[in-house]
Amino acid sequence: MPKRHPNIVIFAIDSIRRDHMSCYGYPRLTTPYMDRLAAGGTLFENAFSAYIPTTPAYSSILTGCDVIGTQMPSLRPKGPLPKELPTLPEVLRKAGYNTTCVGFGGGFYRGFNKYLNFEGWCSYEDRPARKAENLNAVTVPELERLSRSKKPFLLFLRHMDPHAPYLPPAPYDSMFYSKDPCKKGNKSMKPVFAFKPFADFLASWMPPGITDKDYVIAQYDGELAYMDACIQRLITRIEELGIMEDTLIVITGDHGETLYDHECFFDHHGLYEPTLVVPLVFYWPGKVPGGVRSRAYTLHEDLMPTVLDVCGLKRFAKGAKFDGKSNRRFFTDTGNTHRSEFYISECTWMRKQGWRTPVWKFWDALEPDFHGKPPVELYNLVEDPEESVNLAEKEPAVVEMLRGRMNKWLKRRERGTGKTSNILNYELGANLYIGSIATAKKLQAR
Repeated sequence: MPKRHPNIVIFAIDSIRRDHMSCYGYPRLTTPYMDRLAAGGTLFENAFSAYIPTTPAYSSILTGCDVIGTQMPSLRPKGPLPKELPTLPEVLRKAGYNTTCVGFGGGFYRGFNKYLNFEGWCSYEDRPARKAENLNAVTVPELERLSRSKKPFLLFLRHMDPHAPYLPPAPYDSMFYSKDPCKKGNKSMKPVFAFKPFADFLASWMPPGITDKDYVIAQYDGELAYMDACIQRLITRIEELGIMEDTLIVITGDHGETLYDHECFFDHHGLYEPTLVVPLVFYWPGKVPGGVRSRAYTLHEDLMPTVLDVCGLKRFAKGAKFDGKSNRRFFTDTGNTHRSEFYISECTWMRKQGWRTPVWKFWDALEPDFHGKPPVELYNLVEDPEESVNLAEKEPAVVEMLRGRMNKWLKRRERGTGKTSNILNYELGANLYIGSIATAKKLQAR
């Protein structure tokens, strides 16, 4: 009798800032349970969400294709995923898998046998937001159902806890902050509420009269710690069901979060590093090397080929043309990489595209944005990792060199796919506004 294929559980966490996870060096112990999985598995130190924000990121995760292939540069798609791109659940169906998606309400990310949703939004008056507990309430019974089947399963979980609003329940709301968030004299929230496009949305879930930005950041960290504990509940149930040794667990994020950086307050727009970097951990006892920290560069389109490779399922994707490559070899060959430079884009609150190398990061604005940022930005990531000094005017030759690499890549991808860069078909304008929790929820719905 042939051996059964492994189960696959993917924690795809919305808006998780990698440098606020303790397994990535954050001084606050925000993710002790995920840290344990990372210590027992393989962690990638250079994982990136190259196409911002949610829709382009998940589209790449679930197809193994880049933003030209998926034609999904924006949170607001102009159509469905291209039919010629098989999704991960569609490929796994050929291998006899049951597949369930938790966190998306329909079939935009097509191919799952079952879609389950949960409440992930909450106003300040209705706090706390028990997002991860709501996810667990629908996931645990589904996990139990899937485990009873003779078929292997894919369980894809979109956690919403690090996404605004940050309203964790006790004791996580005071775990990293116990001062008065409305103390007079603190001016750090003035620029937050002076940014009119987001001011009403942010005010709808923050304490009335708040003055201290550090309180909001502490709530974000509290959300991570709360979600981490709830993730452990699922890990415990996997262990109790006796299927841990037959299950590949993946932890990643669709994109990061800016928090207070670069005047992109408590959101995830812009192409700065806090938004682009994401966690990536693979855990499978006895099958994925433990205690490994790989330095290979990896993008979202690499995830699907890697999962299929690790699980011995590549033959079921015969005919599929992935833009990404499997990173399985870098579980052991930790110093090498398929790539070290890549295209980056955002097309929701800003419309920009650029090119990132280990040293330089450049981007062009395709239209003026509502922050009034410069039309061209260039940063030396080695000398200025905080991206605080724009060198575009000082280093025009570097700008042209990177723009040339970007354009060469775009032309090659357009020739290879027969598709144009869909980011050129959008026009955002500078009068964007998000006014309520309901509006934000609608924008995120798929």
